[in-house]
Amino acid sequence: MAAAARSRFHWLQRIVFGRWTIVAGAFLLGLLLFALVWLRARQVDAPAEQPVQPAAVVRQAADPLPGPLPAGASTPPPAADGGARLVEEPAPPEVPLQPLPPSIEPADGAPVGTPVAVQPPQLLGGQPPPRYPAGALRRGESGTVVVQVDVETDGRPASLRIQSPSGSRELDRAAVEAVARWRFEPARDAAGQPVQGSLSVPVDFRTR
Repeated sequence: MAAAARSRFHWLQRIVFGRWTIVAGAFLLGLLLFALVWLRARQVDAPAEQPVQPAAVVRQAADPLPGPLPAGASTPPPAADGGARLVEEPAPPEVPLQPLPPSIEPADGAPVGTPVAVQPPQLLGGQPPPRYPAGALRRGESGTVVVQVDVETDGRPASLRIQSPSGSRELDRAAVEAVARWRFEPARDAAGQPVQGSLSVPVDFRTR
């Protein structure tokens, strides 16, 4: 009885041990296959490494320093570059200065080209006296009217304006009407030729 039980136990133990051996072998085999696949994938994905080229080292030979100059010797000028040349530009030609024309200033404010009167116009004698307005005479109005007259070269008045009124409109109007009928000696220039000019003419109105 005991031998049968022992025999059955050994049989079960053999079966269990065999199953675990198979499981362990299968696990190790799967792990090995996984490692092989992983290594192959890594080799495929990894970029090909370029060989590292050694950097070229360029060295330039340094110019030797000049030796000390003897006492009293001057420093030589630097050597001129054979490719560079000094180009001198020609000096611009001198332009002689032209003298400015003398300025011509008109005398007495007259424009250039207009003859300047050296003798002013004058009132000719024998001119009719002004008419004394009846209304101003009734009111006893009197006074002096100064009329500014521009005289043409023929002695006729060109324009008239009251320079100094008398205080009475009727007297001022009568003075302008009288001077407009008068004749004058025209102004003269240095050559004696008649030119335009102006003068002031006083016209008196007195009741007595």
